[in-house]
Amino acid sequence: MYYFIVNPNAKGGGCRKIWMRLERQLTHLGVDYEAFLTEKQGDAAEYAAKLTEGCREPRVIITVGGDGTMNEVLDGLAFLGPVTLGYIPAGCGNDLARSLKLPRRPLRCLKKILNPKYYKLLDYGVMSYGEKLEHRRFLTSAGIGMDGAVCHRLMEPKVKQALNKLHLGKLSYVIAGVRQLIFSYPVKGYLLLDGTQKVELNHIYFISVHNLPYEGGGFKFAPAADPCDGKLTLCVVHHSSKMKLIPFLISSVLGHHKKYRGVRSYHCQEAEIHVERPMAVHADGESCMCQKELQFRCIPGKVRLIV
Repeated sequence: MYYFIVNPNAKGGGCRKIWMRLERQLTHLGVDYEAFLTEKQGDAAEYAAKLTEGCREPRVIITVGGDGTMNEVLDGLAFLGPVTLGYIPAGCGNDLARSLKLPRRPLRCLKKILNPKYYKLLDYGVMSYGEKLEHRRFLTSAGIGMDGAVCHRLMEPKVKQALNKLHLGKLSYVIAGVRQLIFSYPVKGYLLLDGTQKVELNHIYFISVHNLPYEGGGFKFAPAADPCDGKLTLCVVHHSSKMKLIPFLISSVLGHHKKYRGVRSYHCQEAEIHVERPMAVHADGESCMCQKELQFRCIPGKVRLIV
């Protein structure tokens, strides 16, 4: 039995048509499956929880949607019994699929899932934040500052609808990023890595914490990130002149990499981020409001994904 969690509203509603094509193929092949279609934010996490809570039998759960839908599924899972995940990318950013080099065509992804040859045991990250110490899992990346503000901006209903109608996709992240670069202000703060190494920073624009190399619809901020090494990769972007960050942002979206002044990279199992004023925070592109303090840790080899 295959369990599909589908976000029909992903990609401006385009995922609904993708799911219809997938359903026709499943029916044609005589596959035994059950589908759960989300209607609002949080539904995917609830479905994932219902499928795995108290269950010690093997489950194959396939997400059809964007990175945010996959994030909700991951966040809702109860890892009690053997759980195998599949992913059919049908969003705008698709950074998970890009990082893992999954097929772009939905039917090719479905074929790979129904006839699996390779699996990967992936790490995932856990971010803790807020006065009540809320926890949020992430598979691709999380971040604070400008990248979080971009995600917040793209989640605004009017902006999201306008961009989806224009089918801008990846370009929408670039446009939102340019806007945030113009209007953002840096902050002071510090990092604490693995509880021992303290790094003080001025002029912080954003800090992204990666399990996989890409975020923001194709920005390769962490080329060295490895989802199987038991560590997270931090990309710290800080500079007294925001204009001098532009070459780094351009090279990241083009996939070119070299050292830039004001850009640092760290690898660790655990990290704390402290900034002097609240900044926008995201996990796999999903808003976690604005925060001043964040804690991160890597959970190694827990996610079994068909690749």
